[in-house]
Amino acid sequence: MKHSQIENVLLTVIKYIKDYKKEEVQDLFDELQPYDIAELYKALPVKHRLKFILCLSPKQLAVLIQELESDLQLDILHALGIEKSSQVMDLMENDDLADLLNQLSDEKMEEFLSSMQKEESKTVQNLMQYPPETAGGMMTNRYVWIRSYYSVREAIDKIKAFAQIAENIYYLYVLDEEKKLVGVVSYRDLLLADIQDTIKDIMYNRVISVPVTMDQEHVATIIERYDFIAVPVVDEEHRLAGIITVDDVIDVMITEANEDIQKLSASSKSIDFNTGVLSASLRRLPWLVLLLFVGLLSGGVISNFETTLKSVVALTFFMPMIAGMTGNTGTQSLAIAVRGLVTQHLDKTSFFKLLFREIGVGFIIGTVCGLLISVISFVWQGNAVLSFVIGVSLFLTLIIGTLAGTIIPLILYQFKVDPAIASGPLITTLNDIFSLTVYFGLATLFISYF
Repeated sequence: MKHSQIENVLLTVIKYIKDYKKEEVQDLFDELQPYDIAELYKALPVKHRLKFILCLSPKQLAVLIQELESDLQLDILHALGIEKSSQVMDLMENDDLADLLNQLSDEKMEEFLSSMQKEESKTVQNLMQYPPETAGGMMTNRYVWIRSYYSVREAIDKIKAFAQIAENIYYLYVLDEEKKLVGVVSYRDLLLADIQDTIKDIMYNRVISVPVTMDQEHVATIIERYDFIAVPVVDEEHRLAGIITVDDVIDVMITEANEDIQKLSASSKSIDFNTGVLSASLRRLPWLVLLLFVGLLSGGVISNFETTLKSVVALTFFMPMIAGMTGNTGTQSLAIAVRGLVTQHLDKTSFFKLLFREIGVGFIIGTVCGLLISVISFVWQGNAVLSFVIGVSLFLTLIIGTLAGTIIPLILYQFKVDPAIASGPLITTLNDIFSLTVYFGLATLFISYF
């Protein structure tokens, strides 16, 4: 929904709230998408929010809460009180509810859990025992399971019976008597099968599943690799513990990507449109101060070659280009390395494969750019030795920049440090030092031939 449409709906909602037209508010709610409902709630003036949520049914409140940020979720629960909140929580997706309750104090958490339905409370507590960034912390138990001896008719009847509470009905999971996962059947398979066929005849026996302890990034990789809508989660004994749906994985991928972008840009903690000036400054300053001192080394490099610069002033013309090109290629290699580490498992073979590939890339890029700048500098300055120094310097520094952008994140990865912390500004600053040292070092070596 566009911003202008939200504004129009907002005026209508406020009018209904003032007149306490509860049914009209609920009817309007049912016409909107969950995301638009959350945006509408956030756009409501604070003074109208309590009246708005009191107009909604428990099911509608569950939909709304699941789309909001944690602080707004808690505000609504506190406003509703324990009794009504427990009704709403019974209707929420268990994985979302587990994440929400984990943010409460132990006393408040126990109060909410004890007021919920016994079965729902037990399920949520089971989910809360897993770390939030693992498959167990992401999964939900709202799935449909069947037995291998069911007929297609019986399986379809079970789907109809549980469709309202199941988070996903595209896959039916086949369990044995010990609740171990032995097969899977898609809804499409059921539609194409004869109504009297048994599940055993049409199910897939080789089920791809993930353990409850698997990291959420690896889960995302599996779903992306196989184009799944959902993936089953099993415990140590291969019993089905829950499922993870693609919408949860998309949220994980966006969160991880945002974190990597923040680290690559050296902003570390989250900074958004609502972050204050002082907070944003304090979060970015440590990196920038560090890079300030590292950058002073670049000035030290230049000062050490002051005599060379005075002798060949034309060297200054190409200095920004040498440093800039080296930083650019280093940042490109860094982005490729980090992306590869996120999406693939790194072992010794893949490490050297990536390293030698980047050496080759750096050699080709360096050769092309080095020859090109040599020709340009010769046409411009008419000095063959200067052209040679500039071309060879760019060739060497582009190889160095490519290797630095590749090796630094790989080293950090080996030491169990998030490779995205090897930020773009740091790579650029280090490459400035490398490139200027090579550039002026070569110029000094050939100073007598200028």
